[in-house]
Order: sequence, then C-alpha cells, then structure tokens
Amino acid sequence: VANQHRNISLKPGGSKLKRIPPRYLGQPSPFTHPHLLKPGEVTPGLSQMEYEFRRCKLASLIEAQADKLGPSASSSTHVVIVLSHPTRYMTNDIPYPFHQNQDFLYLSGILEPDSALVLYGKGRPDQAILFVPRRDPGRELWDGPRSGKDGAAALTGIERVHGTEELGLVLKSLKVTSTLLWYDGSQPAHPQLHQTHVSPLLETGPTPRSLRPLIHSLRAIKSSAEVALMQEAGHITAQAFRKTMALSQRGDVDEAVLFAKFDFENRIHGANFLAYPPVVAGGNRANTLHYINNNQIIKDGEMVLLDGGCEYFGYVSDITRTWPVNGKFSPAQAELYEAVLEVQRSCLSLCSPGVSLDHIYSTMLALLGRQLTQLGIIGAATSHADALKAARRYCPHHVGHYLGMDVHDTPELSRSQPLQPGMVITIEPGLYIPEDNDQVPKRFRGLGIRIEDDVVIQDSGGPLVLSREAPKIIADVEQACAQR
Repeated sequence: VANQHRNISLKPGGSKLKRIPPRYLGQPSPFTHPHLLKPGEVTPGLSQMEYEFRRCKLASLIEAQADKLGPSASSSTHVVIVLSHPTRYMTNDIPYPFHQNQDFLYLSGILEPDSALVLYGKGRPDQAILFVPRRDPGRELWDGPRSGKDGAAALTGIERVHGTEELGLVLKSLKVTSTLLWYDGSQPAHPQLHQTHVSPLLETGPTPRSLRPLIHSLRAIKSSAEVALMQEAGHITAQAFRKTMALSQRGDVDEAVLFAKFDFENRIHGANFLAYPPVVAGGNRANTLHYINNNQIIKDGEMVLLDGGCEYFGYVSDITRTWPVNGKFSPAQAELYEAVLEVQRSCLSLCSPGVSLDHIYSTMLALLGRQLTQLGIIGAATSHADALKAARRYCPHHVGHYLGMDVHDTPELSRSQPLQPGMVITIEPGLYIPEDNDQVPKRFRGLGIRIEDDVVIQDSGGPLVLSREAPKIIADVEQACAQR
C-alpha cells in the first residue's frame, strides 16, 4: 500500500507550505483545528503531497490513454474539469448537510461547495487551477466563513486559485474547444456550474472523454494514509456495535433506540456522521435487505440485524452484525448464525491479490448451498446446480463491494477484476428466511442473518480486517450483550 506512488515524479517546486491565514476558513485547517490537522495537511491525515501525488497519477493515466490514441492525441493539450457538489436544500432555505463530490475531494481536498478543479498541460495535464467561492461578508454572515483564494492556496498548496465566477473565462483562455477534454457532463456534479461555465464550451468544442473510470481506478487503491483513516473508521464503528449490543439484555427493544445509540456512539468517538442510513431490523424485518424505517419493537426472543457504518474525514466503514436482543442465542438462531459465520470465514480467507470479488461470490454460493443442505433447508439429494439456485434465493445479494470514500465505492470498477494490494472490500454473506416460507423447517422461519466485515487486501500476511473489533463469534456477542 505504501508504495502505490512509486515511479511517479513530482515537478520541481511542487507543493510548498504556505502560511495559513490566521482566520477560520471554509473547512478545518491546521491553524484553526490543530487537534485534527498537522501542518501541511489539507484534510485530517492527508497532506498536500498526497493530493499532489493523486493529481500526478491522474495526469500519468491520461498521458497513457493519449498515447494509445495516436501521435496527435499524445502531443495535444489536455484539459481536465472536475466540479464540486452544490449546496442542496430540503425546503426553501433549509440546506441538507453538505457532502462533497468524492472525485473532486479526492483530487483537491476542498470541502466547500460551488468549487472546481481544472488540470491542463500539453501531453500531460499536470498543471492545476483551483476555483473557490469568493469571500463575501454578507453571505458569510449567514453561511459561515469561506476560504477565499488566499486560504485555499495556502491550505492545498495549489498556487493558481481563482474565484468560481472566473471558471468560464479561464476555460476559454485554455482554448478548450481545440483540446482533448476530460469531463463527465452527462450527469454533472454541479448542474449550475455546468450550465453556466462548461456547457457553452461543449456546444462548439470536442466531445469530452469520460474521466470517472480513471479517477475510480486511482481511488480503488488506498495509500497507507487512507488505510489509517479507514482503520479508525472501522475501530469507531466496532466500538459502537459493542455499546449497542450492551443494550440487548431484555426483549421488547425499540429499533429507534438501537439506532440512536449506534449513531451516538459513532459520533461521540470521533465520527463525522453515519456513512448511510443504517438498517436496524428486528425479527422478520431482517429479511427486507434495505429496511431503514427502524421504528418497530423487537420482541424478546427475536434477533436484530444492524448494518451501519460511519464516515471519518472522508472515509467510511460498513459493518453488519446480527444478535439476539435478549442477549442469548436460541438453538435455532445459533445454528443458522454459525452456518453464515463459517461461510464468512472461508470467504475472508480468499481475500488476497489476484482473486476477484466475483470468484469469492461464486465460492460463497457453493458454501451456502452446502450449509442449506446440512441445515435441512434443502434436501440432501439436491443437485449442485439447484443448491446454487437455492443459495441465490436465500442470499440474493453479492458477497461484497469496494469500500473507501463511498460505501459502494468506485462503481466504475468491475467486480470481476483481480483484487490488488491496497483495495478495500466488504465480505458479507447472509441467509434470509421469511416467516411465511413454509418450505423450510419451522425453527428457521423469520430469521435473517448477515455478517459483514471490511477488509484491506495486502501483499502478504493475509487480509487486514478493519472491523475485527466488532464482536462476531457467539460467545463474544453474548458477552458484549451482557456488559453493563
């Protein structure tokens, strides 16, 4: 992981530490938040050099793509445009909590809305221009401070910074209409900036080439600094599971109470917020895969499936545990749980370079088919093909997905490609048996179980399980439930 940037050279006189303005910026800085950021960091844990490496690697990928297109492309000027997200509103002038476009954040470290990043250069787009909202005391009175050009330049180390209103003029000066343009405009991240500054240039200019697959190929391989942030996210969420399990010493627990406890324990231990609306599904509701109402009573003797995670300075966790709300597994619950756990252990052992998520998924189905036979849910004489069909029926989702800045991270990447060191994935087999399924033994009806861990693929030494502190074996789960 630590060597993912080898063979990438930075230009002389790259990122330089500038004095951060002695005021609040549009985001935390080493001056205002020394408890979060060290000097030279743009966002907690990630330095100016890390962000410059990313832009440099993207320039290298574009250069390599251009070489494949022929001599004219490789000698052309390239222009890359990445837009931030806008502020979105739930009603009138009440905004939703702002969440940055991860591709823009990955390359710039800027957390403010209404911003943009442009990279350009002949053959290799390694010159950066940043655009941020200008300082406006009237707006800052209502919305809080902005970084402005001086703050953004000092924070990021990008020397050329303009106000966002200059984006169109700068793009015209770069002669975008006669360059190779890299931009994702079919679903622009910021519709207003797109319409005002970029769209007019596209009407007479070249057809843009998609940038997203290139950025996602970079985002898929985590640096050691990114892994450290994800380790902390996994640690925070694992402890939140422990504390939430400790509420489970009796029946008749409100899903909303477990939701609130889980949210609180994540935030109080350093998470910025939950990474997604969690599933807190009691009893038969665990068989609804995306159940997020979280408003029913879980009765004594039932289990709860909690699928939740946090975001920690741009990186997320995604963990699922299933446990009895009275703190003790019944024999049938334990039998089904152990079956899922055994499959999950086997899938975790496959998490190594060269193996694909699709291969692990195929293995999961075969193992689940075997477990369904042993549990008596399907007949002992069931053929292998029919056992696989049953496995798909009782576990209708994939074994996992990529994880990083998003929960379902880098969707441009195929799950059939070989895993590489530095990739982070989830492994999450499950068995879901609705209460109205009269084709299975009665003791299993209404049970839904999923066990999910977050895993870093490593060169050697086996996978690094980021969620290992979340109780998983039955004895540990029951012990966590018994804590006061």
